[in-house]
Amino acid sequence: MGNRLTRIATRTGDGGETGLGDGRRVPKDAARVQALGDIDELNSCIGLLLAERIPPGPRALLLQVQQDLFDLGGEVCIPGHSMIAQMQVQRLDEALAGLNGKLPALKEFILPGGTRAAAIAHLARTVCRRAERSLVALRRAEPLGERALPYLNRLSDLLFVLGRSLNRAARRGDVLWRHERKRKA
Repeated sequence: MGNRLTRIATRTGDGGETGLGDGRRVPKDAARVQALGDIDELNSCIGLLLAERIPPGPRALLLQVQQDLFDLGGEVCIPGHSMIAQMQVQRLDEALAGLNGKLPALKEFILPGGTRAAAIAHLARTVCRRAERSLVALRRAEPLGERALPYLNRLSDLLFVLGRSLNRAARRGDVLWRHERKRKA
């Protein structure tokens, strides 16, 4: 890693620009900076989920996901740089299959909720989808590493299944969408 921050209040962003990892200055509303912010917010949501009481397996997985998201942020911060490896995507595929295999098949749409941990997992999923959309927008304008989008796509699926899994671990069921409820007149 090249430059490490030794102080946080640099004042270099006061004019609405920020520095990328390659030294370029860009507007803070640039697509690359938007994507970085969404990835950072996602990592913060994962941190919030880790503050909850969750089983050791998912905890270890989420700690690794936080490391991966920092790698992804580094990749996005340095145009042309690639840090997400196929092994990281594969790890998510394997975790997804393992968690999903222990859950009953979905027959209805579910709502975010149940336990607090499950609700936070669903919140992280929605932030992950936003980060994914930001990367799609960035990719239209500039090159992007080939595994960045597959990683976020798998992660959002994993967070959905993790929400279900956390409810089940707490002996709570899925919160089902009641599509046939009576409407009040």
